[in-house]
Amino acid sequence: MALESKRMFISVAAAAIIIFSGFCYAQNSPAYGFVKHAADAPRVSYHDYIIVGGGTAGCPLAATLSERFDVLVLERGGSPYGNPNVSNLASFGENLAYLTPTSPAQRFVSEDGVVNARARCLGGGTCINAGFYSRASHREVMDMGLNAKLAGQSFRWVERELVFRPQLTDWTSAFRAGLRRPSPQDFTYEHFEGTKVGGTTFDPTGHRHTAADLLKYADHSRITVLLRATAQRILFKNVTGQHKNPQAYGVVYKDETGNIHEARLKGFSAGEIILAAGALGSPQLLMLSGVGPADHLKSFGIEVVLDQPMVGHGIADNPLNIFAVPSPESLTIAPPQVVGIRPGYYVESLTGFLAAAILGDNSFQGGLIAEKLARPLSRGYLRLKNLDPEDNPSVTYNYFTEPEDLRTCVEALQTVMRVIDTQALSEFRYPNQTVEYLQVLTASLVVNNRTRSAQDATSLEQYCRDLAQTLYHFHGGCEVGKVVDHEYRVIGVNGLRVIDASTFSFSPGTNPMIIKSSYVS
Repeated sequence: MALESKRMFISVAAAAIIIFSGFCYAQNSPAYGFVKHAADAPRVSYHDYIIVGGGTAGCPLAATLSERFDVLVLERGGSPYGNPNVSNLASFGENLAYLTPTSPAQRFVSEDGVVNARARCLGGGTCINAGFYSRASHREVMDMGLNAKLAGQSFRWVERELVFRPQLTDWTSAFRAGLRRPSPQDFTYEHFEGTKVGGTTFDPTGHRHTAADLLKYADHSRITVLLRATAQRILFKNVTGQHKNPQAYGVVYKDETGNIHEARLKGFSAGEIILAAGALGSPQLLMLSGVGPADHLKSFGIEVVLDQPMVGHGIADNPLNIFAVPSPESLTIAPPQVVGIRPGYYVESLTGFLAAAILGDNSFQGGLIAEKLARPLSRGYLRLKNLDPEDNPSVTYNYFTEPEDLRTCVEALQTVMRVIDTQALSEFRYPNQTVEYLQVLTASLVVNNRTRSAQDATSLEQYCRDLAQTLYHFHGGCEVGKVVDHEYRVIGVNGLRVIDASTFSFSPGTNPMIIKSSYVS
């Protein structure tokens, strides 16, 4: 296969998971004859490319690669189609709260005590998120070393297929007025400092559109997508070679009945195995396969293929802090539709039962105003808990260990308090509830497993630390320049790439439902 014929543009949509709500219907399954259950797969199969993870990175990548190559996608979850918890905006809370070994959302709690979630469904994070869409900025595209032209083409592809303009509610319009600083454009997908209306992946009827929809562009004769296919480990040869790097040649996976299968690269193919299993799944699978910190792997009895101490290192999450604003009147359900973009942080809002779900208080009536750090400096690490790839690994994000993060959080909360105190939002508040009162109230409502202090009610620094939550924008663990090179090839082994949020050193855009561009060569 000539080198020129192998060069293939990769389009990767990495989803934000934020809070969103509404009403719709369960979507019927499209005519994807190539989507099958892993239990029906042969014990051994051969392909040009094997993609582990059918999420926001894996789906568009698989569709694109299938134009020229035979592609297999291994997705550990089920289908989003026909599942009302996934398709219906009104079921957003149920989707995150429905926790079984096969549910679309898999909950985990970091060692920091913050409750979090990861996707387990074809379409990935776009099946459990709230659909707020924003591009990465031009600077971020450049900082990530991406091809700006290809990134722009990819943005437009996804926007054409999945993204819509939201209709603002009275609350959201008042919130936008309270933020005061308009952007050059009101509604835009672009990332501008100021205040803007972003996109949504829910259409006007309230139907969710996911990355799985992009599979309609796949060549049906060249692609196979297996559901309930949980990758166990990557297969390598030349493990003990003196002059050659280990070579990835296959993936062992388990179907829902517990039977083991193997997917291998074709012997004549110069294809690759591509990990798109997410910011937890990809570093976890590398470690389970023998690529990671040698001492850690040996402690679990894992044969070391490559001592790579940076796998799982440098992970981060963008901490979220909120203020609850009770309202004397019932508010129209409103997801985040408007964002205030400030140096170092973002401010968003939501109302209705989504706000109640965030607080863990179904009786709450009102809205939430939240701030999220844009680029936290605090870093943590991911480690294995056991040898079961279906279990969550251990993750520690070390929120606010860097003083600059704490200073930014305090500044952001001060902005939140000023917005709450504006005339624009006054009609949605009880007049006798000051922002200081709301600080005390919110401290009593926020749900996490972090240590609390009496100073939460008086100190914004302590409030930031103790009441930290998440918007599910965690990233890192297989960073470019540390674990993968600038073509996303795993350094030190051949035939293996990683192309998901684990490669990020920062979370791009206000919400990282972005397109990343690269080449397979």
